[in-house]
Amino acid sequence: MHIMEGYLSPQWCIIWWIIALPCVLFGIYRLNHITRADRQALPLLGVTGGFIFLLSSLKLPTPFGSSSHPTGTGLSAICFGPWITSVVCAIVLLFQALFLAHGGLSTLGANIVSMGIVGPFVGFFIYRLLKDSTVSISMTVFLVTALADLSTYIVTSFQLALGAVHPVTGNVGSSVILFLGIFAVTQIPIAIVEGIVFALVFKYIVLLKPDILVILKIFSEAKIKAARGED
Repeated sequence: MHIMEGYLSPQWCIIWWIIALPCVLFGIYRLNHITRADRQALPLLGVTGGFIFLLSSLKLPTPFGSSSHPTGTGLSAICFGPWITSVVCAIVLLFQALFLAHGGLSTLGANIVSMGIVGPFVGFFIYRLLKDSTVSISMTVFLVTALADLSTYIVTSFQLALGAVHPVTGNVGSSVILFLGIFAVTQIPIAIVEGIVFALVFKYIVLLKPDILVILKIFSEAKIKAARGED
């Protein structure tokens, strides 16, 4: 999600930066650790980062005069966890703010929190919950990516309601309801489509590069074999 420059009050911009920075710094530490431990992870990291950049750069119109976009963070949360995903998102959001006029620099902390931290953490929690269950890989990926997307917009609705320089309604509660109706509700079909797309993408990875999933311990070898239709 990209909150534009100047929309949030300075104090809320600072609060979101205070929350975002430690997460990104720890993510950098985790990123250095995993790239030193296994260089084979780099191509997959590049793929996940590319998806985040491409999908979050889309501008899809909504019925309420705003626009929306997929986030692409669920796949990275599955493969590398939420901390590293926060770093990837921070880089993507910074580039988009500087060169594509998507979001602002003062609001970058808020955008990192919603799209790069909360969304991936929600997705990662669901992934950990279903990873070793009887739920299929495709369904797991669908739920992770769809709910990571949707939760981003729920958080953004609260951010807009809490920190707007010029509140759209008289109180925070009614503003939250208004923004949830504008962003979260309209995001549901986009989140569903994103979940389907990534379930298909992951199926492609399972078929062509299953070894990297085993090496990174993303799914068990038995579950990958089941997804490939092997005995």
